Amino acid sequence: MLKGTKVGLRARYEDDIPILLTELYDDVVNGSRADSRPWRPITPGSKDSRLVVDDTEEGRVPFSVVELEGGTLIGIANLWDIDNHNRSAHIGLGLLPSARGQGYGTDVVAVLCHYGFVVRGLRRLQIETLADNAAMLRSAERNGFVREGVLRSAAWVMGEFLDEVLLGLLVEDWKPDPKA
Repeated sequence: MLKGTKVGLRARYEDDIPILLTELYDDVVNGSRADSRPWRPITPGSKDSRLVVDDTEEGRVPFSVVELEGGTLIGIANLWDIDNHNRSAHIGLGLLPSARGQGYGTDVVAVLCHYGFVVRGLRRLQIETLADNAAMLRSAERNGFVREGVLRSAAWVMGEFLDEVLLGLLVEDWKPDPKA
């Protein structure tokens, strides 16, 4: 398990999937905001690629996020679109509603940066998020990510086009938390 100051990132367990389905994906609004694909219901027990882990897939590393104290499942995190040639990847996360607003997102981003830069030897990490996602923007910027641009009307969400913000962090600009 990778550990931050508040959270741990561990492998996804089969027992995590029903909780994540109910808490993250059954919510049409949050599901639509979190995924670039159109929302659709996911059948319990299905092998949907959003949650089921394929350990042979090289370009994506999914984690379950747990509280360090107690080990309670609080969300998901991903390093995706990993490009080993250019040494870059994208990061993303989703927290259960009960875990939002408690500083977990900032810690998850920090742990993903450690994983990407230290464990994987990447040079660049990138985040794309909706322009109105203040929590993700704050978590990214607290970890040193810089706004690199706005993709105007790039995301179709619940009947309207929304802007996406593109943020990037280079390994030489990363300042790891000494407490982590």
